[in-house]
Amino acid sequence: MIKDNQKYFNRLHLLVDAAVVAVSYLLAWYIKFCTIFADTEPGAGALDMRTYFSFLYFVVPEYIVLYYFFNMYAPKRATRRKYEIENILKANTVGIVFFIVVLYIIKQPDFSRFMMGAFFVINIVFTVVCRTLIRNMLLYFRRKGYNLKYMLLVGYSRAAEEYITRINANPQWGYVVRGILDDRVPSGTIYKGVKVVGRIENIKYILPENKLDEIAITLALKDYDRLENIVDLCEKSGVHTKFIPDYNSLVPSQPYTEDLMGLPVINIRYVPLTNTLNWVCKRAVDILGSLAGIILFSPIMLIAALAVKLTSRGPVIFKQERVGLHNKTFKMYKFRTMETQKAQTEQKAWTVKDDPRVTKIGRFLRHTSLDELPQLFNILAGEMSLVGPRPERPQFVEKFKEEIPRYMIKHQVRPGLTGWAQINGYRGDTSIRKRIEHDLFYIENWTMSLDFKIMFLTIFKGFINKNAY
Repeated sequence: MIKDNQKYFNRLHLLVDAAVVAVSYLLAWYIKFCTIFADTEPGAGALDMRTYFSFLYFVVPEYIVLYYFFNMYAPKRATRRKYEIENILKANTVGIVFFIVVLYIIKQPDFSRFMMGAFFVINIVFTVVCRTLIRNMLLYFRRKGYNLKYMLLVGYSRAAEEYITRINANPQWGYVVRGILDDRVPSGTIYKGVKVVGRIENIKYILPENKLDEIAITLALKDYDRLENIVDLCEKSGVHTKFIPDYNSLVPSQPYTEDLMGLPVINIRYVPLTNTLNWVCKRAVDILGSLAGIILFSPIMLIAALAVKLTSRGPVIFKQERVGLHNKTFKMYKFRTMETQKAQTEQKAWTVKDDPRVTKIGRFLRHTSLDELPQLFNILAGEMSLVGPRPERPQFVEKFKEEIPRYMIKHQVRPGLTGWAQINGYRGDTSIRKRIEHDLFYIENWTMSLDFKIMFLTIFKGFINKNAY
């Protein structure tokens, strides 16, 4: 069983990490003092080899503790590779900074800075490579039927079905669901190969006879009055128990809790941009980015303005009311791409493929997204952001908020010139539900690096798009 071998695997993993840190340190020393870099740093040779090597007694335990602190010894079954790499970078950054502080405290100015920098880079590379090899080895064994974790689900619900679906879609996790216990669904009912094997009370007889690694409580909402009793039953078994709520559509993918004098409070929606520092950083990028964009694209905007003015009657800039941050409306600017029409006519529907209202030059501007460039002034004014959910007209907001769950969450951040949905092809006359799914992912998982990624991909996927009519 997994629980019998996990402690040995963790000890082995710790020894491997210790060896990697030591080898990286020794290799950094060798590169500094036994290669062409030997005489490139004045004062570095004041310390002998024995002194440099003695610091290993501090460096190796330091990094092992940091790896533990940054959760690098957690089970890897469902941990994304990118999160592990992020933790490696964080742990090594903190490690090298702490090392420098210690050298300063003990007044050791002659320790080679070049060697520390080399150790920092080498250790990150070696650790990433080593952990990738371990991860791939475990995936290989799981696909072969080894290193599996056997589970029992208590309660048949939407959560149970979604959990089974994800497990079946990811055999590399190595989970095997032995069955489901439920009092409402008849025994023998099968969902994607997993059978309901009996009533919940049978757990006291099943556990002693089956070698299980985990129990997952997947009760339906209507059975939550029994939750405390079932948790007590499961914990008496001594088997690791986890709870999968039947309201995952309400709770975000990365929920956060607050401790209210011992009472845990789960926040329904986590929006990173409510953090003041995140908000300031994003706004600073918006101001600098919009100013740079206005300067860079001013010749293109001038040509586009002349083309619109000379090819059709009406104003160059089209202003349209949109709903933005905190449900407040604002006037969004675009180059006019349609024949001038009455406001009531214009509000009836959005543009579709081969729309007769679009002018010839307007079709080109829409297809290349150049009609959106005046929104750089909306961004500079603070009404929009470079990246965020695209704003919609008030009448469509009123319609969609009744039809699409969680639609209004998009208004907890500033609307954007481009967004996660747009670079994934959801713009124009496409699925609103899919667009909202991508907008919610962006809102809940915002980072500055994600913004830069979206802006970069917009160059290749956002400007010219088959759905831009």
